Amino acid sequence: MIKILANDGIHPDGQTLLEEAGYQLDTDRVPQEDLPKVLPNYDVILVRSATKVRKDLIDLCPNLKIIGRGGVGIDNIDADYARSKGIEVITTPAASSQSVAELAFAHLFSLARSLQLANRFMPTKGDTEFKQMKEAYSDGFQLRGKTLGIIGFGRIGQEAARIGIALGMKVMPVDVMIDEAEIDISIPDSDNVSLSVRMRTFEMEDVLRQADFITLHVPFGGGTPIIGAPELAKMKTGACLINTSRGGVVDEQAMLDALESGKLAGAGLDVFDFEPKPRREILEHPKISMTPHIGASTQEAQSLIGLELADKILAFFGDDK
Repeated sequence: MIKILANDGIHPDGQTLLEEAGYQLDTDRVPQEDLPKVLPNYDVILVRSATKVRKDLIDLCPNLKIIGRGGVGIDNIDADYARSKGIEVITTPAASSQSVAELAFAHLFSLARSLQLANRFMPTKGDTEFKQMKEAYSDGFQLRGKTLGIIGFGRIGQEAARIGIALGMKVMPVDVMIDEAEIDISIPDSDNVSLSVRMRTFEMEDVLRQADFITLHVPFGGGTPIIGAPELAKMKTGACLINTSRGGVVDEQAMLDALESGKLAGAGLDVFDFEPKPRREILEHPKISMTPHIGASTQEAQSLIGLELADKILAFFGDDK
């Protein structure tokens, strides 16, 4: 019988598929330090971002055939080494695209209307400083007509483009691998209204100079940040920066300096350098809208992630049980 350890959990929809196929699925979390004793008994381990599957652990698990990541980033897995040992490494790139893109726009709307400040201070000052707060937060702006730069034009970036187009924004994507993509926009429950837009990517320099908002949707395995001090210097004064991809993609100190100088008007962050303990300067900064790494954490996305993992596992093993 194929044994699967879903160490960071799996949605019940995916769990049902695997159990109906006759696989043994265990969902009780094993602490990281205990995995060397437990994981050798399993054929598959499923993780999110909490569990790490490194070379030393892989070497202890000769029966391991699949490492599955519920999400896209695999910085917590020594993926190349695993593949060199004949282990399949699977991710769920299609499942959470809409969820992550929508969260990026939640941060965009928050910064446009100072929601991060209003939500912080209305509970404590709303009944004593209402008029002052109304005056302070009355300089917001609309997204329609603004320019949205999208760095990384894969599935999530294309979903962000779809939302931006629908909002009436000028969309400027950039990607080192993708030259153009077809963006389909349709109205649900309508057979008559749909739009297909072929979008070409731009040069990074042009996107940095022209965008009012820049949102990042790129993989990152460490190294030089995609957005550091040189890139921030090229951006429009008063632009906003959104990062829902990975910590380290943005140089956090350079970002803080740009916020303090006024070069950046605001930032929206779902990911941080020092998770799960982000820098206090970031957590307390009035110009930053933030969430605790919940980009893929919607009910719909989690169901799709579970189903995609289950489908890939079933396809890999075929009729084996």
